Amino acid sequence: MTVGMRDFTTGTGYLRTEWPVLLLLAAVLLPTAFVLWLMNEAIANQRFLVRQKLGESYRSQLSLVRDHLDAEWASKASALDATEADGAAFSRIVSSGLADSAIILDSSGAAVYPAPVRAPSIDPTLTDPAWTSARRLEDSDPAAAASAYSAIAQTPADPASAARAWQAAARCLVRSNRGEAAAELVLQRLTGATTGQAMDLQGRLIQADALLMAIHFMKPGNTQFIPTTRRLRNLLLNYSNPNLSSAQRIFIVKEMRSMKLPTELLNFPSFEAEQLAEQFLDAEPRPRADPVLRLSATPGLWKLGSAKGRVVALLRTESVQEMTPAFLSRQALAADVRVEMRRPDEKIAKPQGTSGATAQSMLAGDRTPGWQLILAPKDRDPFEELASRQMTLYIWTGSLMLGAVAVLAAVATRFIRRSAQLAGMKADLVAAVSHELKTPLSSIQLLVDTLLEDPVFNPRRTREYLELIARENSRLSLLIANFLAFSRIERNRYTFEFSPTCVEEIVHAAIEAAGERFREPGCELVVEIAQDLPEIRADLSALVTTLLNLLDNAYKYTPGTKRITLRAFAAGESVCFEVSDNGIGIAPREIKKIFWKFYQADGRLARTSAGCGLGLSIVRFLIEAHGGSVRVSSEPGKGSTFTVAVGLA
Repeated sequence: MTVGMRDFTTGTGYLRTEWPVLLLLAAVLLPTAFVLWLMNEAIANQRFLVRQKLGESYRSQLSLVRDHLDAEWASKASALDATEADGAAFSRIVSSGLADSAIILDSSGAAVYPAPVRAPSIDPTLTDPAWTSARRLEDSDPAAAASAYSAIAQTPADPASAARAWQAAARCLVRSNRGEAAAELVLQRLTGATTGQAMDLQGRLIQADALLMAIHFMKPGNTQFIPTTRRLRNLLLNYSNPNLSSAQRIFIVKEMRSMKLPTELLNFPSFEAEQLAEQFLDAEPRPRADPVLRLSATPGLWKLGSAKGRVVALLRTESVQEMTPAFLSRQALAADVRVEMRRPDEKIAKPQGTSGATAQSMLAGDRTPGWQLILAPKDRDPFEELASRQMTLYIWTGSLMLGAVAVLAAVATRFIRRSAQLAGMKADLVAAVSHELKTPLSSIQLLVDTLLEDPVFNPRRTREYLELIARENSRLSLLIANFLAFSRIERNRYTFEFSPTCVEEIVHAAIEAAGERFREPGCELVVEIAQDLPEIRADLSALVTTLLNLLDNAYKYTPGTKRITLRAFAAGESVCFEVSDNGIGIAPREIKKIFWKFYQADGRLARTSAGCGLGLSIVRFLIEAHGGSVRVSSEPGKGSTFTVAVGLA
């Protein structure tokens, strides 16, 4: 690839005159930077002394804050203890905001709520003939099994066995596709005082599971659906019921949330706390209730034991950090400071919203080992504003001076660079014109001298030489036309004469101007003009020049056998001229560059073909002046297609 113009941004020849500008900048910038450095050092020393005194004051305040927070955490540990040791204590702690969740322990340290899932107890009905007979019917005849279980439930027995029998009867009704009957049986038999608190062999409350089954199988529009769902929700919210375990409560809530229930029936405020407690117990089955805030085995979760060791409060990291402002609201602090609490694994960074130069930190206390307290100004350091005003004054003074120098240097650099570019363009243009004109003139001179030296004119050889001279003359004419067009374009002197023009006239004029070389052996030019093409509003000479340049490029960049096609056809509100060839093609990265002035995509061909990279830049200028567009589609080694679109008259 060759580039006709010199690179003015990286070359050194044209930019040597910029050195005085750079020296001027250095002579001004260095003293200015030194003065600003001295000013900054003086301000920094003054601020250091003031901050040292302020830091001592902050440390004394922070010590008082630490003692207060230690007392607050001790008070919180005492507030966790309760007389009850069941789900009611869990509900009280969570609903009052004392903790995100909690584990209630008994006197031996075992979890009471949430309690671990117990192993199933031995079924006392295994040897009962009635139960055995009913179980056999479940697979073969669910309806008969439902009747058998109902009969068992009505015989005198303990409430738990009766409830299990009614539950089994409802299950068999569901299996026999009688879901509505199963729901009705549940409401009639499993919600009363006798069977309402019965539990199954796995320690689950039968009533809760039965109510869930009932709302699952009630048909749409059943008047008992909402009341039954509300009854189940109230049962789940009753943490005083010792027979409803956390695991069963979590399971039923998840099932209800998977159903399309009204939003107000899905509000379970302690559900997330239940899940958090279960997650904690999975990692620590037997937690210790130390009255100290420690990180648990669950990431991001902290545990705090109550004063009597009967409750383990669970707190997320965010909750611990949010409690600090609440604790400090009960202590008088200076209006211009704030306190933050950082966890042990968190790096002490600059407090948000302040420079951090006067911020002080220390360990939070005995109740929160590893945590740190940070005390810092609320907004900015007290002396930061004064120092900022001084710095602003110095910076503005230096900036104005530097700005003036920079503007002057930029103006000088612009003029110098512009002059260098103009000089380079003139030199390159003269060199390009000289080189491109010299080649055809030398060929013509050589052919003429050869003819003149021949004592006897050979008609066949004379015609051959004259055809070569004509070809070089056409080539020379095209070069001169391109140079003249480029000169007029650069000086904004190119004029157009637009008028309704026949498409066939444009095509035939371009073919005629292209010369005999397109009719020589080894070159096939195909012309395809669509029938009944409308006239276009155009400058005939400009469009002939456009097609001539495209044909010339197709000829030059198609080595060997040339197959060139020129088409004219209508496309919407435009007429298109298309020139295709079977030449070397254009790489995708080169397509945008080929319309640059003096740019040639293939360096090897540029050395052996006429032209200096002006043809396509002229084509683009002429077509855009017509309000049209130029498109290129090409693939290396398979030729190129240039399509020019011009609007109708």
